Amino acid sequence: MSVIPMIMIGIIGLVLVMSFIHFVHEKDGKSLFRPKDKRFSIEVFYSLLILYCIIIIGFGLIYFIISFQTRTLIEYSQMDTVNIFGSLVHSLYFSGVTLLTIGYGDVTPVGVARLIAVVEALIGYILPAAFVLRIIRSGKKEEPHRKKARSGK
Repeated sequence: MSVIPMIMIGIIGLVLVMSFIHFVHEKDGKSLFRPKDKRFSIEVFYSLLILYCIIIIGFGLIYFIISFQTRTLIEYSQMDTVNIFGSLVHSLYFSGVTLLTIGYGDVTPVGVARLIAVVEALIGYILPAAFVLRIIRSGKKEEPHRKKARSGK
């Protein structure tokens, strides 16, 4: 694989990792998306939705870039040639199906794309747990502030 695709894949990977870290961790003890109470927060939901979109597009672009070097995705067990737009659509579709752990089986990864698909599926399993953890953690951090406000201290 040449240098330019490797650099592009590295940049996409960095954006994916930074987006995930930003969602899970808080900066300076203050969360960008802190819910007002322990229950569901629309801000956290929107941040999760944006993170899912970033991950789907990011991994889709990784599959797409690798497809220029070698065949990465096979549809219905056939090695048909597709144009660039078709390859992009297949890559984004496969990325979404894999991240959301649906796995219809109509598109199959081949070669290095199998390892990438495993990583993406693992992220798809971890992300909902991180979402719940984020809501619970932000609710617990606000409890001492509420107790102080109620006691008047």
